[in-house]
Amino acid sequence: MASLAVTTTPSPHFPPFKPSKSTNSQKFTPTHLTKLQEDAKNHQILYKSYFHHISSLCKEGQVQEAVNLLSVMELKNLHVGPETYGELLQGCVYERALFTGQQIHARIVKNGDLFSRNEMGFSEEALLGFCEMEESGVFPDNFVLPNALKACGALGWIGFGKAAHGYVVKMGFGGCVFVASSLVDMYGKCGVVEDARKVFDGILERNVVAWNSMIVSYVQNGMSEEAIEVFYDMRVEGVEPTRVTVSSFLSASANIGALEEGKQGHAVAVLGGLGLDNILGSSIINFYFKVGLIEDAELVFSRMLEKDVVTWNLLISGYAQFGQVDKALNMCRLMRLENLRFDSVTLASVLSASSYISNMKLGKEAHCYCIRNNLESDVVVASSIVDMYAKCERIDYARQVFNSMIKRDLVLWNTMLAAYAELGQSGEALKLFYQMQLESLIPNVISWNSVILGFLRNGQVNEAKDMFLQMHSLGVEPNLITWTTLISGMAQNGFGDEAILVFQQMQKAGIKPNSICLVSALAACTDLAALRYGRVIHGYVTRHDIWLSIPIATSLVDMYAKCGVIDEAKWVFDMILSKELPLYNAMICAYALHGQALEAIALFKQLEEVGIEPDNITFTTVLSACSHAELLNEGLELFNHMVFELQMKPTMEHYGCVVNLLSRCGSFDDAFRLILTMPCKPDAHILGSLLSACRDCHEIELGDYLSKHLLELEPDNAGNYVALSNAYAASGRWDEVSYMRDLMKQKGLKKVPGCSWVQIGGELHVFVAGDKSHPKAGDIYTILALLGMEMHCTVNSPMFSDVEILCS
Repeated sequence: MASLAVTTTPSPHFPPFKPSKSTNSQKFTPTHLTKLQEDAKNHQILYKSYFHHISSLCKEGQVQEAVNLLSVMELKNLHVGPETYGELLQGCVYERALFTGQQIHARIVKNGDLFSRNEMGFSEEALLGFCEMEESGVFPDNFVLPNALKACGALGWIGFGKAAHGYVVKMGFGGCVFVASSLVDMYGKCGVVEDARKVFDGILERNVVAWNSMIVSYVQNGMSEEAIEVFYDMRVEGVEPTRVTVSSFLSASANIGALEEGKQGHAVAVLGGLGLDNILGSSIINFYFKVGLIEDAELVFSRMLEKDVVTWNLLISGYAQFGQVDKALNMCRLMRLENLRFDSVTLASVLSASSYISNMKLGKEAHCYCIRNNLESDVVVASSIVDMYAKCERIDYARQVFNSMIKRDLVLWNTMLAAYAELGQSGEALKLFYQMQLESLIPNVISWNSVILGFLRNGQVNEAKDMFLQMHSLGVEPNLITWTTLISGMAQNGFGDEAILVFQQMQKAGIKPNSICLVSALAACTDLAALRYGRVIHGYVTRHDIWLSIPIATSLVDMYAKCGVIDEAKWVFDMILSKELPLYNAMICAYALHGQALEAIALFKQLEEVGIEPDNITFTTVLSACSHAELLNEGLELFNHMVFELQMKPTMEHYGCVVNLLSRCGSFDDAFRLILTMPCKPDAHILGSLLSACRDCHEIELGDYLSKHLLELEPDNAGNYVALSNAYAASGRWDEVSYMRDLMKQKGLKKVPGCSWVQIGGELHVFVAGDKSHPKAGDIYTILALLGMEMHCTVNSPMFSDVEILCS
């Protein structure tokens, strides 16, 4: 058995070997020992010289010359270690020298059966062979040990791996860099990164394999920042990276969105002359897609000479994730022209693209392809099919595919659970949740999240909270998605105060919120007009150097505006250098809420000047601003600009704003004419706004006409009856007022009283119309009366009159 020339320390637990019979052993004199030591030293120097020569030849692409040198080593009876074979095989990979690689593999098989079995994927058999070696009295050396450790890593057998580590220490193989590197790799694959780092730190002379093992271990365990640090340490040490190094570094950069670091990794590959093979090229493409640089990914793909299925799949998957479905499908066509067959990953990407655009026809075609090519039994493909049908709102088809699967893994169950949850079918989701447990499948945190989401989508907030408590009691730790789902769901269901409390609990649990979670918490503050908590969240973003992304900035602008602090909303808006449409919409809406219509129009014009195309929300907000400020000409100009110049189709909200604008400005004929010529039937909101204006301007006939249609549209809306009653009261028609009140009683309708609140310090004060239960109700109503008198004096008196001076 070949082995490296390293000194081994015999274990004190094993007695020295004593032959039962005398042998003709040679007695060594001090001179002989000195000569043997010199021979061993010369042997080691010669071996290192050959190794470095072979390594250089492989890097220069001269693989055959390197193999010839290997033959010379064998003729000189020099033991060939694993590092030499590793360099040769790596050279064959770079040069695509398959036949030469097979020859080297044959030599390895000849010299080590254990290594052969390990490489062929029989990890358990390899470890059995390792045990048989020890039992038969043949002690594994530093050539066999790395392969045994590799098998432990592949199986995740940490116990066996630690035992092997003990053997390494006992036999003194810890000084061998290849054994140590294998230990690092084994601990990394078993998820014990701390032990991997201890072994790595104990390696005195680290080669590139050792560095790669540590970087890969960190990446595999989601510790991308640590992987990047090790890469930088490696560069400082002057160790030249290989394709494996750069690929792992790019994966780490992609995982945390480290744009600059990833670009540096690409530059290192270019400067180091590392060719764009399938592995490195795929890693670079994956990085650029994950950081959103699609054009750079396309450029790398175009420069790759050889592309395998993995490379094509990366591009197709990337396009699908970014919603560029046409490009994804075009790449599929080009892939077929290259005579490459679709695999499960390709089909999963096509099905994902179908889901994105809700194109069930395309999804069915992909499903048929799976059936024809026996891919439908693949759980990854099946999960994608289920998701596709669910996104296309055919949950019945999704369930049929789910039921047809003989082998259902946790991912497939979770996909079906998520499908029910997204549609708010909480009952079906809960039944499926219990069914998976009856089939001996333990739900994970993703399963629990889906059930909670299903309850929240269905408005069952208490049930969602109960499910959350059950998670805790069963030892399932909520993750960031769990907390975010709960916060968002509570805010959307009107439980903003509880949403803020859950956000505080999440922070106490040590979970750092992401942008989605922060946006959800800010939405809760906005609904409650809880300025204090909104500012606290803004402070958290600033203190923790969280990037002020467009979603977070938009939410802050919206929160400050709806809490009455327009200046702070403007300050956040001005802080963002690269503004996008959602942020402009939020600021225009803020101006509209605060009656600053001219500022809203100016910002709208600025938006168009910088080349951003307005959407329906933009026009709704700016038209609303014109309506509240009664800017008739400006509002009509904007509406015409939208319809005739931008060729946008107005929605019900746009027509409502224009009708409201016309009626506020007294143009009842134009408002009524617009209602009659609308391409869609007016809703109760439009009729109600016009009716309210008729009441204020005593347009009795038009008001009567509108009231009949309004009651036909919403016969059970108490607000409409109250509005009509008020309109009749304003014109002195008290019989109609009594009739409306009696009609409400007959129908059992009650007007929900208006409600408002204000937060002072940490206390929330709620006020309901007509309610005098507040402890300071007397003082509050006194101040309101004084304000009413002052407003009356201000409105009804001319400037500098005696009455105004008296009131002031």
